[in-house]
Amino acid sequence: MIRRLLLRAALVLAVLLPATPAMAWWEYGHGAVGRIAYMNVSPPTRAQVDRLLRQGRLLDTPTCSIRTIELAAYWADCIKTLGERFSYASPWHYQNVNICRPFDLRAPCADGNCVSAQIERNVRLLADVRVPTRERVAALAFLVHFMGDLHQPMHAGDNGDLGGNRVQVSYGLIAGRSNLHLVWDGYLADRGISQPPGEPAGILSELSDADRAAMREGTITDWSREGWEASREFAYGSLFQDPCAERPRDAPRPVFTDAIVQRLIPVVRRQVARGGLRLARLLDEAFAPDSVWLRPRERRSSSSPS
Repeated sequence: MIRRLLLRAALVLAVLLPATPAMAWWEYGHGAVGRIAYMNVSPPTRAQVDRLLRQGRLLDTPTCSIRTIELAAYWADCIKTLGERFSYASPWHYQNVNICRPFDLRAPCADGNCVSAQIERNVRLLADVRVPTRERVAALAFLVHFMGDLHQPMHAGDNGDLGGNRVQVSYGLIAGRSNLHLVWDGYLADRGISQPPGEPAGILSELSDADRAAMREGTITDWSREGWEASREFAYGSLFQDPCAERPRDAPRPVFTDAIVQRLIPVVRRQVARGGLRLARLLDEAFAPDSVWLRPRERRSSSSPS
């Protein structure tokens, strides 16, 4: 009942106020990714995660706590409210890979300024015990968050519209105040994760051991390509017959009907599960003795994500 009231209140605010990063609802998705990872790491890894979370004060962000894995998962968005202090991290949340061209990370990830490059960077920092504790705490928080971002299709693909931010859409009561990115960032995440069996445990209950093992496979580049494909097929493709065709300026606003939403809920749940299980794998690898992430790139096994 309380959650339902909060949801209605948030919908009213969404109608009355413009969308801002601080209002994004994807913290629900980020928290679910973090919790799934926490549930699936090995006990030694969980102990290491807990130890770093207890050092959150070293970040000197008292208004952006990381005392739980869910809060840590949202930290990289929370610090956007702290002005210029962390503005350097803004490009790290996404990679604008054009859905209408062959998949290529080189331009979107120039100089390491994209989500997949920062995932790899933060795993390496986390794995290196020589790195100061404060930096490893930040690396943990960034990593947990960025794995959520990578598995949100509108952070992994783009059609020259800022990841869907410029695509105006209708979604129920917020018809005049929403865009494609915002719907995926929050409203679909909320519907998908809360639908029974809800929450992280409910999402995991639908997966067999074989499903979970398969989801953990692949490299960061593989996962980037997969998110890019989901962006084209599901995020854009659910609303436009040909996502790459030029749209007339006077074309009617696309509508997220209930039928479309119901088709997309399994996609959302699958992306959340993938993000959490893969994050668990990266954490286990980072905290393992002789971590693969400390080896020179050419010496890593072919299964190591890079």
